[in-house]
Amino acid sequence: MKITFEKYNPLWKNQFLSIKSELEESLGFLYPKIEHIGSTSVDGLSAKPIIDIMIGVKDEAELDKIPTLLQGKHYVYYEKYNEDMPYRRFFIKLIDQPQNLGFPDIIHHGDRIPEELHNHSLRIAHIHAIPASSEHWLRHIAFRDYLRTHSQVKDEYQFLKEELSKKEWLDGNDYNDGKDPFIKREEQNAIQWYLRHQKSMKY
Repeated sequence: MKITFEKYNPLWKNQFLSIKSELEESLGFLYPKIEHIGSTSVDGLSAKPIIDIMIGVKDEAELDKIPTLLQGKHYVYYEKYNEDMPYRRFFIKLIDQPQNLGFPDIIHHGDRIPEELHNHSLRIAHIHAIPASSEHWLRHIAFRDYLRTHSQVKDEYQFLKEELSKKEWLDGNDYNDGKDPFIKREEQNAIQWYLRHQKSMKY
């Protein structure tokens, strides 16, 4: 498959705010932090038109409360990813309820992911739930804010994505592996910058 990008669309902010409102209604008693991350959160950066959202909870004990709260809506819960990433719960928000599109609402351990679920035109958002105190929360927020404030790095990332979009990929995970070396390098720079920036704001 080829990954198709769109030029930055200001409406992505509105999409995020709409989904954030829905999530707050479902998860409100957990008092989650809900942040727009990924390329759609960076002004001027081309992206797949799928909104990446990070839900921050108090601790890992709260993670397993989320799937039940989102069940029966437009979400597919990828339980099978929990083994490799026990600190995260991952969901995709679809254009309709999974059952109406012929999909299960949970992809269990050992299940094969239906091929058509890789069709990005069916996806509205990717939801990542993790503890807000974790290093994983820090690196996502730091990388987002770093791209927002460092235009040269944003331009390098844009060029990389354009080059990768010319290639064939097995799926979205395969494509993400292609971005990984750049992201891992810049994430370290981003975290150092972010921590310095946060420290300076305290004084």
